[in-house]
Amino acid sequence: MKSSRNEKLMTLRVQGGYTYQSLADKLQISKAFYWQVEHNNRRISYELAKKIAAVFDLKPDDIFYDETN
Repeated sequence: MKSSRNEKLMTLRVQGGYTYQSLADKLQISKAFYWQVEHNNRRISYELAKKIAAVFDLKPDDIFYDETN
């Protein structure tokens, strides 16, 4: 089952017109690393969460905070 984080990240990426590679390039991380983040297979630092949120002009909590917990 996908978490809301996964769905939010995928939706933001697709709506923003980013591929895994283009978003990874923008974040200066590998495509594989970003894929793992989006599929909840990798934990990330707060700094990376801020960088991801900034790409979409959001706050980290808007993407990474799960209101059901």
